[in-house]
Amino acid sequence: MTDGAGDRGTTIAWFHCFAGIAGDMALGSLLDAGAGFDEVLGLLERLPFHGWSLRAEPVLRAGIAATLAVVEVTDDVVVRTHSHIVGLVEEARLPPRVARRSLAAFAALAEVEGRLHRRPPAQVHFHEVGSHDTIIDVVGTAAALEVLGVDEVTSSAVATGTGTVRTSHGFLPNPSPAVVRLLEGVPTWGRDVAVELTTPTGAAILAAMATGFGPLPPMRIASTGFGAGSHELDGLPNCTQVVVGESVAATVPGQPVVVLEANLDDATGETLAHAVQMLLDVGAHDAWITPIIMKKGRPGHTVSALVDPALIEPVRRAMRAETGSLGVRATAQERWPATRSMEAVEVEGVAIRVKVSPGRVKVEQADAARVAARTGLPLREVVLRAEAAWRQRTAAPEDIGSRRGGPWRSADARDHEPPPDGRTPA
Repeated sequence: MTDGAGDRGTTIAWFHCFAGIAGDMALGSLLDAGAGFDEVLGLLERLPFHGWSLRAEPVLRAGIAATLAVVEVTDDVVVRTHSHIVGLVEEARLPPRVARRSLAAFAALAEVEGRLHRRPPAQVHFHEVGSHDTIIDVVGTAAALEVLGVDEVTSSAVATGTGTVRTSHGFLPNPSPAVVRLLEGVPTWGRDVAVELTTPTGAAILAAMATGFGPLPPMRIASTGFGAGSHELDGLPNCTQVVVGESVAATVPGQPVVVLEANLDDATGETLAHAVQMLLDVGAHDAWITPIIMKKGRPGHTVSALVDPALIEPVRRAMRAETGSLGVRATAQERWPATRSMEAVEVEGVAIRVKVSPGRVKVEQADAARVAARTGLPLREVVLRAEAAWRQRTAAPEDIGSRRGGPWRSADARDHEPPPDGRTPA
C-alpha cells in the first residue's frame, strides 16, 4: 500500500451506480474486485471499538455474481457525534489516505446533517450513520481503495429510488433529504422503484471521494467487481459495479475533415476574397488565405478550405473555378469542435444572433453591422451591448446555469430562434 501513484500510472476506480450505491455495496464491490479481505480487515481492526464483525458473502443479484459485505453488530447501537467519530478515526492510526478519505466522508455527512437540522457540524448527532456498521462501511471502503492502490475515484450518474423510506426521524421522501444534499452537483437520475437505492452513506462516499462523474474513463482495466445490496429487486440487479484500472491517454477520435488547398501567384485581392466567399457558400466549414513565397521568390497566396469529406467534390470544383488553379491538393485531418449554439438577443429592439459556446459568446458580425447602420451606434458599442444582453440573461435567476457547465437556453431564446447560417467554423 502506498499513499500516491509514485512512478506508476494513476490507478482509477470507477463506480457504476446503475442501481444506486450504499456503503456496504461500495465495500462489497471493492472486495469483489480483488481487495484482499484480510488486509482490509486488518486496517479496520485498528479502530478503537469492538462489538462488530465483517464477512464477505458470495451472492447472486438478478443472475450477476456479487459480494455482499455483511457487518454483524453484537454491541448496542451508540449515537455518536461527528467529533466522536473523528476521534475514533484519528486514534486508529490508519494510512494517511485511508484516514483522509474516511474523514472527508464523515465531514460531508456532518455538514449535510447540520444544514438539515440547523446545527454546527461538530454538534451533529449521527443516528443510523453513526452506528458500527456505517463506520465499518466507510472506513472499509477507504481501506479497500488503499489495498487496491487506487489514486482516483470517479463515478457514473447515480440512480435513486422513489416513494418514502423509514429513518430514525420517521418516514422521509426517497431519495432522502440528506442524499439529495450530498448529491448536489452530481449527475443523478431516478428509477421508478420504491426502494432506497442510494443511501446517505453511499452518497457521502461519492461526494467525498469521487473527483469526477461521467462514463467509464479511459483506462487499462485490471479488475471489476459487484457489491450486492441486501435483497433482490424485480427486474434490476441490486448491486453497484466498480471497475479498477490504470489511466491511459484519451484516444477519442475527432470529426474527420479534409483540407483542400491551391497555391496562386497571379490572383488579385478581389479574386481571392470572392473565392473564399464562394467556398463557404458551397459548404466548406471554413476558408482562408495565407501569404506565401513561391518559386523564383514571387509572392503568392494559398487558398485553403476545411471540408466535410462528403463535400469534397463541390468545394474542389468551386476552388478550381474561382481561382483558375491548375490543381487542388487534399490532406485528411481530424478536428474536435467545441459544442456551440446560435441564440438571439436584442439591441435597440433589433435581433442579433450570437454564437454561444462554453465560457464564450461571439456576436455575428453581419448582424452587428446591420444594427449599427440602422441605429447610428458604433459597431463596437453594438457588439458590447449584445454580449452584455446575453450575459444578463444567463445570469438570472441566481446564476442557475453556472453549476451545470455553462450557458443554458432560456424560454426567451427559444421564442426568438435565429435563422441558421449553415456554417460551423473549426
